[in-house]
Amino acid sequence: MRKQKGFSLIELLIVVAIILIIAAIAIPNLLRARIAANESSAVSSIRTINTAEVAYQTSNPTVGYAAILSDLGPGAGVYVCPAVVGVNAACLIDGTLANNGNPAASGKSGYTFAAAGAAGAVGAVNVLYTAGAAPLSYNQTGVRLFCSNEDSVIHADANAGSSTTPPSDASTCAGYTVLN
Repeated sequence: MRKQKGFSLIELLIVVAIILIIAAIAIPNLLRARIAANESSAVSSIRTINTAEVAYQTSNPTVGYAAILSDLGPGAGVYVCPAVVGVNAACLIDGTLANNGNPAASGKSGYTFAAAGAAGAVGAVNVLYTAGAAPLSYNQTGVRLFCSNEDSVIHADANAGSSTTPPSDASTCAGYTVLN
């Protein structure tokens, strides 16, 4: 009788089965952790937009808040700050965040963002704004929607409708739950 070298087929199948069981347990938890990280990044980006809007409004009192998100960054389609900053290129946020609202853009950390200023009256300065964030792919990159208005309070919505469009309306944002 000679000594057996290597593993039998049954031993290999048992090892593969154990690895598959561990993967079945670990992968959903890994995906949920990634979603939680993306949502945390989205909230941080909304805070950054809030701070930039206040700085923009202070620097441009005749304009008020930025009309569009790219005005807070280096400008539409631009990712590096120009030599001279202005109303359409304030360089208060990075180009990735400022330009991710473009249709061909891939967002930032699994979320897409939008911000829009609004005037209280026709021809007046922008005294209102709404900033919003939505997952690029519902239940893969994120689940919840986030938004904030000129009061800088961040609101969250469970996103039961599986929306991937950032909230951009002040009344919609006001209906969301205040994020603690």
